[in-house]
Amino acid sequence: MRDIIHLQCTECKRKNYSTTKNKKRTPDRIEMKKYCRFCHKHTPHKETK
Repeated sequence: MRDIIHLQCTECKRKNYSTTKNKKRTPDRIEMKKYCRFCHKHTPHKETK
């Protein structure tokens, strides 16, 4: 039931992180504030496939 997802930076649009999530518990897209090594700062990261 857990699917692999990728987190993409909202500023530079690069995929930096991969994680898993439970589709039944969180059907909507995840958004987290993570460190982007390309922007050199903490930015919001959204879920992509």
